[in-house]
Amino acid sequence: MKRICMIGVGYVGLVTGACLADLGNKVVCVNRDEKKAANLRKGILPIYEPGLEEIVHRNKEAGRLFFTTSYDEGVKDAEFVFISVGTPSGLEGEADLQHVHDAAVEIAKRLDHPLIIVNKSTVPIGTGDWVADIVRENMPDPSIPFWVVSNPEFLREGSGVYDFMNPDRIVLGSLSREAAERVAELYYPLQAETIITDLRTAEMIKYASNCFLATKISFINEIAAICESLGADVKEVARGMGTDKRIGPHFLGAGIGWGGSCFPKDVKALIHMATTHGTRPQLLRAVMEINYDQRKRIINHLRDILGSYRGKVVGLLGLAFKPNTDDMRDAPSITLARLLVAEGAQVKAYDPVAMETARRAMQDVSVTYCNDPYEVAKDADALILVTEWNEFKQLDMQRIKSLMRQPVLMDGRNIYDPPRMRELGFIYRGVGRGHNGGLIRNR
Repeated sequence: MKRICMIGVGYVGLVTGACLADLGNKVVCVNRDEKKAANLRKGILPIYEPGLEEIVHRNKEAGRLFFTTSYDEGVKDAEFVFISVGTPSGLEGEADLQHVHDAAVEIAKRLDHPLIIVNKSTVPIGTGDWVADIVRENMPDPSIPFWVVSNPEFLREGSGVYDFMNPDRIVLGSLSREAAERVAELYYPLQAETIITDLRTAEMIKYASNCFLATKISFINEIAAICESLGADVKEVARGMGTDKRIGPHFLGAGIGWGGSCFPKDVKALIHMATTHGTRPQLLRAVMEINYDQRKRIINHLRDILGSYRGKVVGLLGLAFKPNTDDMRDAPSITLARLLVAEGAQVKAYDPVAMETARRAMQDVSVTYCNDPYEVAKDADALILVTEWNEFKQLDMQRIKSLMRQPVLMDGRNIYDPPRMRELGFIYRGVGRGHNGGLIRNR
């Protein structure tokens, strides 16, 4: 049983800490928020993530998972200390490393035995060297050895537990191969491919991976716009592209675009790093621009149908940035709600999980929160499908139509069949579905 300290119990820290405990390690999670730590000790989680609550409860009861506000308790006797704190975007898109700095200082003050410090947070290239410098400057006894290892995370919100237990790869970077191999041993039960490299390359792998995935989504959304103009169906285009093994089918779903805590922050951060080091990240800038333009396109399309938003009631089906999470960070629904209200619309909304989070995230926007999708549809002039929850795929669409004042449906995730929706009497518009949802038009 390895002894691990996890600094930070946000999404990554909590999932990683709980799953490492589930692999048989003793994990002490440290967070300075006493209320959050107290709730976790009671089994009350701060986030929604399928399967996580069960793992937390199981390992707490087994005596392998602990929650505290004390760095002393966490670092004492630990063989590994993971830094898994937030790195939000600064004013220029740069990653704010204040929490990383503070964690490194607190670890250093208590460094009285050999220790491997693992950077789990998404951090700019060069942060591993910087953390090592901070520790050296603040440790009481400079003779005590320590090592810094970069171990970027690749967890998708909504499937984080699955992704941890079934990783595509484990990436580790360090100046010490021996230290990296010791961290690799923690993941050995998962039998995943392990890539050991230097610190900066490991940090870059994380940014390059997320930015590439964001690029795929923005690319297919640009193709969707062209499909709309030419009468093609982007879903069929994506299917045809995805069968090519060099391209693959994943992240080719046209829609409202990406949000969340990772893609926006990481693309901005890499743009900032590239710019400050004298390169021109033209593609990355376009990726950002296309993504945010996609939200405006939805609003423009719906305005074309309604004529004006003044006095209209528009319902949002889904609020979280993606299914199976309550995360509202940079969620498209926030942008849509603000644009709609600014143009005089009344906005109603429902999400299966993210209602409370949405209320906090959109305190400045006048939104009526409903108990179910049918309440959203009642007297609405239009509905926008924002988040592709499975619940929305199984709706009684005839009942939805009967409740609406005008049967206008904007399918922002392309989950419905266009001919079927039109057969039911909806004025239907998908994203990049051409004029007939893929049906061949006579020339």
